[in-house]
Amino acid sequence: MAHGDADRTLDYPIPAPAALEPPPEWAELRQGSPVARVRLPSGDEASLLTRYADVKQVLTDPRFRRHLDAPDAARVSADESGGVFAGALAGALPEETHQQWRRMVGKWFTAKRMTALRPGVEATAERLVDGMIAGGAPADLREHLGFPLPVWVVCDMLGVPESDRDRFSYWSDTLLSLTRYTQAEIEAAQAEFRAYMSEHIAATRKNPGADLISELISAASGAGHVMPDEALLATALGLLVAGHETTANMIGKMVGMLLADRRRWERLLADRSLVRTAVEEALRADANGGFGIPRYITEDTEVGGTVIPRGTTVVCNLSAANRDEGVFADADGMDLGRTPNTHLAFGAGSHACLGQSLARTELQAVLEVLLRKLPGLELAVPAEELERVDGLVVGGLRTLPVRW
Repeated sequence: MAHGDADRTLDYPIPAPAALEPPPEWAELRQGSPVARVRLPSGDEASLLTRYADVKQVLTDPRFRRHLDAPDAARVSADESGGVFAGALAGALPEETHQQWRRMVGKWFTAKRMTALRPGVEATAERLVDGMIAGGAPADLREHLGFPLPVWVVCDMLGVPESDRDRFSYWSDTLLSLTRYTQAEIEAAQAEFRAYMSEHIAATRKNPGADLISELISAASGAGHVMPDEALLATALGLLVAGHETTANMIGKMVGMLLADRRRWERLLADRSLVRTAVEEALRADANGGFGIPRYITEDTEVGGTVIPRGTTVVCNLSAANRDEGVFADADGMDLGRTPNTHLAFGAGSHACLGQSLARTELQAVLEVLLRKLPGLELAVPAEELERVDGLVVGGLRTLPVRW
């Protein structure tokens, strides 16, 4: 970054030149300004971290607060609730209960259970791909596969009947918006979701099944506690928001990246054993991971050779950290066989993404099904013309037009 730029405040998020490309500023910031001043959509200022080591240091430090509820914490968006990070998800549970809850939910997301879930995920992906094929090419892979598959999986885990799954898609989209929906629409969606889930939780208490809500109720009562409705609501909301939109977007971005340079797709067709590492590399190379993870610094701390004063809100940009040349050789390229691949796409530390094994299961299943059923798959528009979705906390593609 040129001398004299150190004092400028960048608007954040930083726009990218194309949907699958990173903003060039990331590399400049990692080199010259690893702790950079940025202005958030709310107008508040924060510090942006773009280097791998710095992002990992802040995310794994238990002193820094996840909840942006301190009076001097930066607000993400301009509405009074501070955006999704300060909303229903963040404040539902005190930290101690949160860790206890994470352990219980974490038991649900075991590799064993995910392996058991996989045939169902593959069968659903096959059904959705068949529907897309029946409609003819070109088709929007996001609409036919990326968006519906994770809703099906989350609803299945919550025990929600098939007939109600479309409403879940809308609620998920609305709850994650930074700018696309009005505050009134967001509040209405939250209220509808809460009303629906409260009824669903009451029904599940009377008549438990094999779903996650039933499991949490029974695990709590086994330990002599009653799992409060509020915690179960937060679980459902967390699963929907974290598990639907992020995975739906990642399916589109992963397939988009693999088809943007068709040699990648050909390599996978020639060697299916690369599916697992290709999924990890798509997660690492994703240049459009969304807003990043905010943290509130509770005491003066040295990060990347800079002292960050207490009371600062920092934004950890995972996508920028995943392209740190000091950690990943040819960081801007895609190596489908890259091992090890210690990317931070799911965060790090005690608050790393709980559903990462589920996301991996879905992404691997989608890739297996597409390679098997549509070996001739290709983009129906040039990669440069793909459009990204703006105004959501997690980044994605507006559509993914494909033909086969």
